[in-house]
Amino acid sequence: MLDIRILRKDPDRIRRALDRLHTDAPLDDILAADEHRRKLLVQVEELKARRNRVSKEISMEKDPEVRNEKIIQMRRVGDEISALDLEVKKTDCMLYDLMLQIPNMPHESVPEGASEEENIVVRIEGDTPVFDFEPKPHWEICEKLGIIDFERGVKISGSRFYILRGPGAQLQRAVTAFMLDLHVQKHGYTEIYPPFMVKRECMVGTGQLPKFGENIYRDDEDDFYFIPTAEVPVTNMHADEIFEPGILPLYYTAFTACFRREKMSAGRDVRGIKRGHQFDKVEMVKFVDPRTSYDELERLLSDAEDVCRNLKICHRVVEMCAGDLSFVASKKYDVEMWAPGCSEWLEVSSCSNFEDFQARRANIRFRREKGGKPEFVHTLNGSGLALPRTLIAIFETYQQADGSVRIPDVLVPYMGGRTSIAA
Repeated sequence: MLDIRILRKDPDRIRRALDRLHTDAPLDDILAADEHRRKLLVQVEELKARRNRVSKEISMEKDPEVRNEKIIQMRRVGDEISALDLEVKKTDCMLYDLMLQIPNMPHESVPEGASEEENIVVRIEGDTPVFDFEPKPHWEICEKLGIIDFERGVKISGSRFYILRGPGAQLQRAVTAFMLDLHVQKHGYTEIYPPFMVKRECMVGTGQLPKFGENIYRDDEDDFYFIPTAEVPVTNMHADEIFEPGILPLYYTAFTACFRREKMSAGRDVRGIKRGHQFDKVEMVKFVDPRTSYDELERLLSDAEDVCRNLKICHRVVEMCAGDLSFVASKKYDVEMWAPGCSEWLEVSSCSNFEDFQARRANIRFRREKGGKPEFVHTLNGSGLALPRTLIAIFETYQQADGSVRIPDVLVPYMGGRTSIAA
């Protein structure tokens, strides 16, 4: 959420930012509601001041008739105040709902562009693998090895579901454990195991609602939302809190299942495990001082890339143009692994700086010094990494001519010493 004072003081700045984002937002409605609200508050204060003044006069009035007349007048004023207070509350609710529809503003360093075609490749690390045979896509590799069962996944849950079997399931568990250990032991994160269902206010706090309501799974009876990413529960751990001096920065990492309807990707990537309604992910979340948040973004990006480097998989970093930023990000990088069997780059991480956008919605603040005025923190998050696409890159990068898959060296200890998966 943006600061209403910025919208009020410099609406043209917000319009220019919305133009950069190539999106619409109810800015004029917000400004009108805000002006109406302030006029109502002036009326309320004038009436309360009048009531206070006349109340003093009543206490000093000697004439009973005059006193009774003034009492009757003040009852009417009280009714007016109550009606105006109710109107203020209604306007507050409307203004809040409108403010939730305004996206975050892009950082000045974000490149111009209308869509993903104008994103910028910052760098490519590692060599693309060279094969002396025709590399196969992961769905062919894994079905022949018997480690992914698409048919039974669809049978029990429907399209975009699958079952990992035997060493396939073990490999996913190994990658998960490796990534958590790397982030905790090398990068300094604290591991969290959060709930996979959250209250509505948590989804609002991190910006998933109301914008992406159609893509979120919800339990109607208890009004729980199934998380689309660990970012939601981990960020909201500190909702309505104030960090005392010396606490920041805070780094968290968490492994969770993630649930998304994938409505926006209907008809895309129907083969394999690239897109699913349920998938696992290791997430990284940061709470930082606003003065250091862009340095922290670069470190976050490096932490995500470190997984790729350790797995020795070719990857690239892509900087999002303004038109391809997410609703909540001020600046964002994607990390993409090369999948030689599919012949495409697969996004395995998005690393974003939200500045104080989420902190305002979730009311997360900090003090620079003891007794100081609370300020909103900056929050950041990035995948560290998403499991299905990381598995795709492993299967396709490490496939062998005989149909087997070699285990990346760094994962061998997590696989109980196993060095390959073969039929």
